[in-house]
Amino acid sequence: MSQKWFYIFFFSCVTVFSQEKPTNNFTLDAQYYYGTLLRHNKNIAHLVREHPIGFLVSYNHKTYGEKYWQQSYNYPDWGVSFLYQNFNYDVLGEDYGLYGHYNFYFLKRHLMLRLGQGIAYNTKPFDIETNFKNIAYGSHLLASTYILLQFNKDHLIDRIGLNAGISFVHHSNGSFKAPNSGTNALGFNIGLKYDFTEGEEIYQKEEDPKDFSEKIKFNFLFRSGVNESDYFNLGQHPFYVFTAYADKRLNYQSTLQFGVEYFISPFLEKEIEYIAASFNNKVSPDTDYKRAAVMLGHEFRIGKMAIPTQLGYYFYWPYEYESRVYSRVGVQYYLTEKLFGVATVKTHAANAECIEFGIGVRI
Repeated sequence: MSQKWFYIFFFSCVTVFSQEKPTNNFTLDAQYYYGTLLRHNKNIAHLVREHPIGFLVSYNHKTYGEKYWQQSYNYPDWGVSFLYQNFNYDVLGEDYGLYGHYNFYFLKRHLMLRLGQGIAYNTKPFDIETNFKNIAYGSHLLASTYILLQFNKDHLIDRIGLNAGISFVHHSNGSFKAPNSGTNALGFNIGLKYDFTEGEEIYQKEEDPKDFSEKIKFNFLFRSGVNESDYFNLGQHPFYVFTAYADKRLNYQSTLQFGVEYFISPFLEKEIEYIAASFNNKVSPDTDYKRAAVMLGHEFRIGKMAIPTQLGYYFYWPYEYESRVYSRVGVQYYLTEKLFGVATVKTHAANAECIEFGIGVRI
């Protein structure tokens, strides 16, 4: 074969192959946001005044089943989004957030559920001299989560689609810096979507999917971070969490967990010392600040990513901080089959105790 015909054959193959998959397989959407600040904590009653407004701009990358997790979750989108939230109240200021998100589709892709997790910047956090009323945010940087549940209509007019529905937006610094009541807002979103996809969209499907169930595995996890007591000016302190749990993977999506945890939280030691010195007989200065608990959890797997949700109960709780029951939610990434990293938020009801970062092994 001459060199000329080789190049013709090569570029013909490339052209044919490129036609098998769509190009520019992404959408952009822009939505207007109008919400209501929820009174999740009686301490923030003075902050619930006006209706927050804002906008959401998102890039959404489509999937077609090249990997099994895409098929398992009905071909979700992954993407990045930017959220602007104006509370219409000078004390709270404005939030600017950047997120990674997934869009999950139901009812022939007419119902969309989006889960977004990221970092936000607040313009007017607490300041003892200039903004002492803002007990919601003790720092500029915040962890943030938002959830959308929307009607989704693609190609309403040519490439233009429509999204409309409700949203929930949470901002908090996870008690990294006090005060930290955080904010929760429930809102209505409506906006337009533009589809940049070129070519035929073909969704792949395995006829005989693999059985992903596994025998019981054992996990050992160490978490740490920095947090601060709600009592003012007691300082930031590192904390340490040791977890051992067994898990049973049921299928591709779901894994059940059960284990025990041990918490070393020096911020509680400082809080106990302060209360013992300030309020006679309310607590003994010798009270142990450490805690131990049992934990029950569930993990959603999305490729190498996972979303763990856990519920725990302190069986050793010498100092009555918040409640005996706690919850945890976050993201987990499997570096290998046995090694993983995790970032989670631990809360007691609506009150966040800390943001945890950890590394673990699964054997």
